[in-house]
Amino acid sequence: MPQGMGALNDRMGIEVVEVSPQRVVATMPVEGNTQPYGLLHGGASVVLAETLGSIGAGLHGWPDRFAVGIDINATHHRSATEGLVTGVATPVHLGRTTACFDVVISDEAGKRLCTSRITCALMPRERYAG
Repeated sequence: MPQGMGALNDRMGIEVVEVSPQRVVATMPVEGNTQPYGLLHGGASVVLAETLGSIGAGLHGWPDRFAVGIDINATHHRSATEGLVTGVATPVHLGRTTACFDVVISDEAGKRLCTSRITCALMPRERYAG
């Protein structure tokens, strides 16, 4: 698979800590990813969720297909003001042309902050080879 996390993930401090076909896990610091009230920004949670789901979908499609996000939603249950949050993505559907993942983001105490679902299209690699 291609290496590197991309500029946005680097800027947000996202670190992948586990990758397998059935589970992708990453952490992200709250610091630097807050909204004006000092709470973890909901958009930051969505970036983490899309990162995890895209990695899982990309792993599923590799080497013939690459993943692009086509739908994502997020329900924010509570927020965090400090520490690390952890996202865990698990597959809901792993098909030939789409892959869908549930992503749960929790704080360091294990409290659920956000539940997200991402669907990725699996695009044929040869069609877009440069």
